[in-house]
Amino acid sequence: MALPETADFARNFSVLVRVQGPDPKGLKMRNHAFHQYHSGKTTLSASGMLLPDTLYKTEVVKCIWDNNSGQNLMLVMTVASLVEPFLTIQHRENLSQGLPELIPGAQIDIMVEENMGADSDGGGCRWFTARLLKMVDVPISSLALQSLVEASSGSQEQGWEFGWSLASTHQPSVDSTQTQIGYDNKLLMERQRLVMGKSSNPSLMARSTTRIAILGVNLHLNGLPKIGILPLNKRGEFLLAMGSPFGILSPLHFFNSMSVGSVANCYPPKSSDKALLMADIRCLPGMEGGPVFGDQGMLVGILTRPLRQKTSDAEVQLVIPWDAIASACSDLLLKEPQIEEKGIHINKGNLNTVGNGLLSNSNGSNGHCCYNHDHFNSPCSSLLPIEKAMTSICLITVDDGVWASGVVLNDQGLIVTNAHLLEPWRFGKTTVRSSSKKEAPFFLPEESAFSEEKGYKRYQKSCIGPFPLADQQKGSIRVRLDHLDPWIWCEAKVVYICKGPLDVALLQVDRIPDKLTAIMVDFSQPSLGSKAYVIGHGLLAPRCGFSPSVCSGVVAKVVKAEMPSYYKSLLPGVSQFPAMLETTAAVHPGGSGGAVVNSDGRLIGLVTSNARHGGGTVIPHLNFSIPSAVLMPIFQFARDMKDFSPLQNLDKPNELLSSVWALMPPLSPKPGPPLNLPQPILEDNNNKEGKGSRFAKFIAEKNELLKRSAQFGKVEGLSNPILPSKL
Repeated sequence: MALPETADFARNFSVLVRVQGPDPKGLKMRNHAFHQYHSGKTTLSASGMLLPDTLYKTEVVKCIWDNNSGQNLMLVMTVASLVEPFLTIQHRENLSQGLPELIPGAQIDIMVEENMGADSDGGGCRWFTARLLKMVDVPISSLALQSLVEASSGSQEQGWEFGWSLASTHQPSVDSTQTQIGYDNKLLMERQRLVMGKSSNPSLMARSTTRIAILGVNLHLNGLPKIGILPLNKRGEFLLAMGSPFGILSPLHFFNSMSVGSVANCYPPKSSDKALLMADIRCLPGMEGGPVFGDQGMLVGILTRPLRQKTSDAEVQLVIPWDAIASACSDLLLKEPQIEEKGIHINKGNLNTVGNGLLSNSNGSNGHCCYNHDHFNSPCSSLLPIEKAMTSICLITVDDGVWASGVVLNDQGLIVTNAHLLEPWRFGKTTVRSSSKKEAPFFLPEESAFSEEKGYKRYQKSCIGPFPLADQQKGSIRVRLDHLDPWIWCEAKVVYICKGPLDVALLQVDRIPDKLTAIMVDFSQPSLGSKAYVIGHGLLAPRCGFSPSVCSGVVAKVVKAEMPSYYKSLLPGVSQFPAMLETTAAVHPGGSGGAVVNSDGRLIGLVTSNARHGGGTVIPHLNFSIPSAVLMPIFQFARDMKDFSPLQNLDKPNELLSSVWALMPPLSPKPGPPLNLPQPILEDNNNKEGKGSRFAKFIAEKNELLKRSAQFGKVEGLSNPILPSKL
């Protein structure tokens, strides 16, 4: 199933959910990124999923609703945070107490596409009144989310919040059509106290974020297609989210918008039963509650509100897997689709989808289905080489919790990472810390082991060295190798820190485990628009116990420079080579030193930095990597680790590479003799400068300023100073 077909399939199940009701003091829009407030009434909206009757027990639904028109009854699933503000006090305090009730005057409606209805005349959308049937806590997902937040609680810098960055807990604004109403200060203060108390409690917030609301609606649809459940979620797998961002503001513009990405990570990391998925996907406020589909249009789960890092405002999009939701509501929902007429479950390997498409190939021994597909936006076709590349990515920690990523270069335990991890002051960068505690904060006994522990004898002590180019040891360095189960922690020492323009360093683990996998490399220049995967340990601190995350994108730009002399023997016949890569894959703090790989799983670049706005907000999709061709001397050294001359070449000054990585224009070459070109005849115009001459003078002055400033190592006198990119 190609991407357009998958999108059409997803639209069958995506709806817009609207809740409106009395709100005289304007309190119900708190913690919501957007709302409508008019004449004492608040309207909120989110996305939802229309559930086919093969995913729930219809007889149970009829009993809950007690409605005679049960043949037209359908279920809609959305996030509970949408309806919770309008619950009565009794049901807000005790969600398990019978059928949940809304406050008087509150109403829930859903919008479906007109062409889905039985008596539709085509075009447009229709609203249908819905009823709240059930509020469902998903314990396995809420506990997973709580553990993530608490694992990072040791650092204020790396603290997390729940919800969109646009959400506000302050006094609501009023629209231009209404005069501001008077607020009861005592009530506002009490409400603020409750909100702040809830937001400071990870357990309550995780439970609220993962809570699901199930609605009932009298609706008869023609030909709703059958749906299947994706059997296993792996990092890098294709995802498609369908939702209605800012839906109530203008359904015409936002209803059923699509976003495409991939699975960035899973939790728990080494379990087949996933409690939570991290999605590398662009989502906007209002898309929470929308369905998320995988390859071949198979259901993955429901999108919920994101995790947001306090300092950078970086958001981690979260998906609650269907299996977790169905397990939490097993009295009503089914884990597997069921055909009631035949009383059988739909087989994952023979699922009918839109257009009578069938899953192809068979299940592997691990239960994972393999599919035939080749459309561009689905990365699954190259998952096998990407998974192999993940085994070469490691986690590096220094002293009191600074962490970054690294790439294994050979089977002797040589690792390349960024020099700013060890010497941040040289690059004007700040390193990422996960905890203020210094007592082995990253050791997870149940999931990892140290090389000295009993039962782990698959090692040989590293006898490589000494390393004449290494400075004194840069604190206590430890490396977590993920190629074995359980993970292994090893001590490491510095082999080399580049003194030239490149932000690279080499480490050597003290003990070499078996089956250490070196990264495969591609030295050729990647083509623009080609697929790129960033693999590293961005955002999620080592305490969280995650495997490397995968973010997908494309090569957006290849910055070229004149080839230094010592590369000419390595790349004969080439005058220019790639000096910097820019990709659209997301890079977050902690991902520096990670790998950029192509669809074949081969290294095409080393992640170095991304950019920040002036206020400090990270721009994850504007990032910079060192191409593999530039790292060729390092791979030369990695062959036997005896010849240090290639590394010494990297230490040589290089103005061209320096200007590229300083994000400055290259220095202009020395002017040659003037050419005798015919001069155009210009109108004198009373000896006034024309627009062209004034512009040329401006450009000449700027070029002279940049050239003069580069000689002193800084730019002076610019009205818009160049800000260094940083992680």
